[in-house]
Amino acid sequence: MAQIQFSRGINEDVVPEVKLTRSRDNTNGTATFYFQNPKALNQSSTDEITGMYLIDEEGELVIKDVKAKFINGKPEALEAFYGMKSVEEWDRFMRFMNRYAEEHGLGFTKS
Repeated sequence: MAQIQFSRGINEDVVPEVKLTRSRDNTNGTATFYFQNPKALNQSSTDEITGMYLIDEEGELVIKDVKAKFINGKPEALEAFYGMKSVEEWDRFMRFMNRYAEEHGLGFTKS
């Protein structure tokens, strides 16, 4: 079961748009997540956003680079950036994303 959380123990229901980049020599890469109107920003939510946690049967990937996007003073979206500095980190991230995509109906489009 692959889940994304912004506060520990609370799964995010909104499926993000994810953009991936990878260096030509495959030694590093980045993933940018964009969540439009996520549950974590719901006005009824009192839980603090402490990062983004990618959780599956292998464990947890922690992303601390999370930013809120505001429109007219109201939080509308969350954006998270994950940098991978090795082939092993990339492979681990892709295993998580494959599980998450399968469970949440995401597709992959290569540009």
